[in-house]
Amino acid sequence: MNVELLDHVTLNTRHLDDCIRFYSEVLGMENGPRPDFGFPGAWMYLEGRPVVHIMALDNARGGTSGPIDHIAFRCKGFDEVKERLVKAGYEPGQNIVADFKIKQLYIDDPDGVKIELNFVGE
Repeated sequence: MNVELLDHVTLNTRHLDDCIRFYSEVLGMENGPRPDFGFPGAWMYLEGRPVVHIMALDNARGGTSGPIDHIAFRCKGFDEVKERLVKAGYEPGQNIVADFKIKQLYIDDPDGVKIELNFVGE
């Protein structure tokens, strides 16, 4: 598997403004650019990287992972990774975030936590 590093964590919240204030004012992160997903949220940056993604709970995708919507890893080798997942018995979901040049694969871990695999510039 070509997993390189933890990319970000996405949180569900009922208190979007409070979360933005917490991550910016208390933890010193910057509320920065975010693609237009069509629902409210924020990307909180550290050293130029969006490491905490926040989604307003009313717009969250649901699931069983509570306040943690998903954990994302930066990867390389989209086709290789997808093939490996399929061989392991997974049928990964797929998405493209065109304006950020990111391809994504999604699977669930054994406890139902969504795992997002990001491939930047591939």
